[in-house]
Amino acid sequence: MSKTWDKSRLPSRHVTEGPERAPHRSYYYAMGLSTKDIKKPFVGVASCWNEAAPCNTALMRQAHAVSEGVKAGDGTPREFCTITVTDGIAMGHEGMRSSLVSREVIADSVELTMRGHSYDALVGVAGCDKSLPGMMMAMLRLNVPSVFLYGGSIMPGQFEGKDVTVLDVFEAVGAHAAGSQGMSEEKLTALEKIACPGDGACGGQFTANTMACVSEAIGLALPLSSALPAPYLDRDAYAVASGEAVMALVASGLRPRDICTREAFENAAIVVAATGGSTNAALHLPAMANECGVEFTLRHVAEVFQRTPYLADLKPGGNYVAKDMGEAGGVPMLMKTLDEAGLIHRDCMTVTGKSWGDNLEDVKWDETQKVIYPVSNPLSPTGGVVGLWGTLAPDGAIVKVAGLKKLQFTGPARVFDGEAACFEAVTTRDYNSGDVLVIRYEGPKGGPGMREMLSTTAAIYGQDMGDDVALITDGRFSGATRGFCIGHVGPEAADGGPIGLIEDGDIITIDAETGTIDVHLTPAELEDRKRNWTPRKTLYGSGAIEKFARLVGPAHEGAVTHPGFSGEGHVYADI
Repeated sequence: MSKTWDKSRLPSRHVTEGPERAPHRSYYYAMGLSTKDIKKPFVGVASCWNEAAPCNTALMRQAHAVSEGVKAGDGTPREFCTITVTDGIAMGHEGMRSSLVSREVIADSVELTMRGHSYDALVGVAGCDKSLPGMMMAMLRLNVPSVFLYGGSIMPGQFEGKDVTVLDVFEAVGAHAAGSQGMSEEKLTALEKIACPGDGACGGQFTANTMACVSEAIGLALPLSSALPAPYLDRDAYAVASGEAVMALVASGLRPRDICTREAFENAAIVVAATGGSTNAALHLPAMANECGVEFTLRHVAEVFQRTPYLADLKPGGNYVAKDMGEAGGVPMLMKTLDEAGLIHRDCMTVTGKSWGDNLEDVKWDETQKVIYPVSNPLSPTGGVVGLWGTLAPDGAIVKVAGLKKLQFTGPARVFDGEAACFEAVTTRDYNSGDVLVIRYEGPKGGPGMREMLSTTAAIYGQDMGDDVALITDGRFSGATRGFCIGHVGPEAADGGPIGLIEDGDIITIDAETGTIDVHLTPAELEDRKRNWTPRKTLYGSGAIEKFARLVGPAHEGAVTHPGFSGEGHVYADI
């Protein structure tokens, strides 16, 4: 039912109201809008649809469904698309330098589209790793009523009677390169054709599904909206509901910064730890916090991780995929047991217009499901992700411990400047059991672009060496990475951090129980090496990647490229 909207405080008044906006309105009439449509709030429906990868191919369908929900809520939807760089395709070559940069471009492009056309609210539909935090960063930056919608995960492939994901293919490459009798080229070819059976993002608790859980836990997405796989047409009901929900937010005035408080960020970090989620969350949560004036760096994230039990038995450290998590009750079921143990902030508001405590009132704990363990019987008493500090990482580092057999490692450094050199050594088995492989100059500035190292880590695991070596980098790891792999080491090598000063044979000790990472060198020895150190020049002297490298901040603060809330002169929503 149509209502009369007061546009006197809505951004779209600048393009729809008064005689002087007749030229602007003429464009809307050209697109088939009626006078009534123009008088309603304008809702940007941003999707990351493209044909780059299956993560994104179902997003246009869902964006159209969102628009139907906006119309049902008496709004006028305005659909537009932004980019994605899909990590699974960018992985293992120069294309990966574009990945983290794309998070900033996504946030910036959504912001510019919203600002340029004076839209009143935003629904963001995203499917692939960096597009999720990028979309949520834009919501927090703009602070117009907003709802996030995950496009859904891929169904698992079936190979030799087992569920498989793209991670199995990456690891199979390592097994094939190692000459494993169990991974012939014919078998590898058969696996690659079946591992990804259709639409949707990677099925394990990798970065996309981790950040999808974050979107619910932090309150920006409808509860359970992340649960269903992308191919399920039932997902469209969540898309319609998201459109209706954003219109309710326009009416009530509830905004993203009202929802994403410091306590909400803690809820998000709790869910990452409880699900054994991607270490990339420790990069994206600080970046989101930067947009809204919440102090939430890597250290704050790690403090939450340390006190959170590991509860969800999900790949890559566990046994189940996202589809199974959804069928077990998804994020609300996980939040239920966390709430019963007093571990979440139940008063945090969500886009339902209700608090998490209210949202959980009708959720009943399901004793029959096998994916989510109760807090009383966790997989482990502390979270699946751990922060590390020490002489090798004064600004911190991070490791996923979910599924690890041992939490301490000491060994000699084997140093590589860039991933390619390390990957070549791994594929030719030019390394030893007990080595600590160090990949440096892959940080946000030095890479540039802070590449993920899944090709290398998967090759190690495919050679059955995942428990026999450690890998350390100032770059990132995929959410699909498993093994003793430490990323985000800071300061990065390009800034003269200790990781840029170590040499082959230096002894490194990592302890994920005490949260330490140290190189066995004295401060004087490190300082002496620093005097002889010179920065490494990259090949990127122009273009988007150069601009990112010039502007980007440290990983422990989210690797962001602008001051965020601290530099804000006005909020877009209040123009």
